[in-house]
Amino acid sequence: MVTAALAPADEQEPAFAPSARPGLRKIAPYWYPYTTMAKGRWFNREILEVVSTEFRDRSVEYYRYALDSGVTTVNGRIAKPGTIIRNGDRLENIVHRHEPPVTSTPVRILHEDPEREFIVIDKPGSIPVHATGRYFYLSLVEILQNDFGYKKVYTVNRLDRLTSGLMVIGLSSKRAHTLAEEFMAGTIKKEYIARCTGEFPTEEITVGQPLLTVDRQMGLNIVHPEGKPAKTIFNRLHFDANTNTSVLHCQPLTGRSHQIRVHLQYLGHPIANDPVYSEKKIWGENLGKGGIDTTPTDERSAPVPPPQFKDAPNPEVSSSAPEPAPASAASGSTGTADDAAKKLLPRETGHDIGMGSPVPLSAEAVGVITRLRNMKDEDEDWSRWRDVVFKAKGRLHPKGMRIKPPPPQNRRIRGGPSRADTPSDAGVYTPSAT
Repeated sequence: MVTAALAPADEQEPAFAPSARPGLRKIAPYWYPYTTMAKGRWFNREILEVVSTEFRDRSVEYYRYALDSGVTTVNGRIAKPGTIIRNGDRLENIVHRHEPPVTSTPVRILHEDPEREFIVIDKPGSIPVHATGRYFYLSLVEILQNDFGYKKVYTVNRLDRLTSGLMVIGLSSKRAHTLAEEFMAGTIKKEYIARCTGEFPTEEITVGQPLLTVDRQMGLNIVHPEGKPAKTIFNRLHFDANTNTSVLHCQPLTGRSHQIRVHLQYLGHPIANDPVYSEKKIWGENLGKGGIDTTPTDERSAPVPPPQFKDAPNPEVSSSAPEPAPASAASGSTGTADDAAKKLLPRETGHDIGMGSPVPLSAEAVGVITRLRNMKDEDEDWSRWRDVVFKAKGRLHPKGMRIKPPPPQNRRIRGGPSRADTPSDAGVYTPSAT
């Protein structure tokens, strides 16, 4: 890990390494630059408030710690929790990225039709389709491009990270659009095999409950009368009395997010190992059977801070890091950690729950989201904080690294020079995943 962090610029390419544990595929840690332009809804808001409500996969304590560490810049200058985001600002964050391992079961190409520009692949479980969260090179799209040499791939149907199965992949955007229309028209049928908890009825069961995404950042969906139409047909194939689980044939007639998982939860037979919809710490003993209450409420409760973060030390920013810009030079005004700590953010009071929901949430829905967040925050560990600690230490700053410029169609001349800009002969950071 440390060797990878200290490697010269031309040796910082991540590489897949054999794992001590059989059955896992790993990739060596590597430096990764996150760059984005300020979005309209971010304008005139403090950066800590923005990132803690927009990106909820980590606790607010993590984001405050990260900003205090000096890992984030706005227009090339260090940002603090109270920095105000303005129109035209460019936000950059360079971290030492540690991707979780995935299965070593290889992705298989089952059919390839270069003339009609599509392939059919078998995706193993544990591999996400697109780069998301902590996954990038270990995502299906990157594996197809790096391991199989496809210049560009376009997904048509999607599978959850933990789901294995067949996927149709377009080799051109035009072909992918045509195939997607066939899925939407119902000319392509999808079938799944799932293992659920309990003894499922022997007769065919059809569920037609509408589904609604109430929290996109957490990926949470519920049965709701204001949701989109959804219909799934279930047939039991086998019941195992030893494990008290049933194997089902599932045929979704619509393609809603988490459709099979939520419909089985509604029936009282959630997927046996589902980390969200079969978790009693989130849904209670009833596990969401029959749906949850949908009566709107304004009640909110503050999330519980993870115990390992309550006494987190304030990191020292390296003396080799760029100094924060004065208020007159930076975009907007730059606040301090103390100023930001005096105010309770929506994420800290729970009032950000429901901000992205298309309908007012019920007290039960708010409770489910709050408990889901608390559970994920409790799972936070210091290995993820090392992404910040590595960057905060000057000795491990990625010298000679240059952020790859955006493609011409997305290039905007705003925000001044990048913090990581280096001489042209330093090379552009374009890691390989092979």
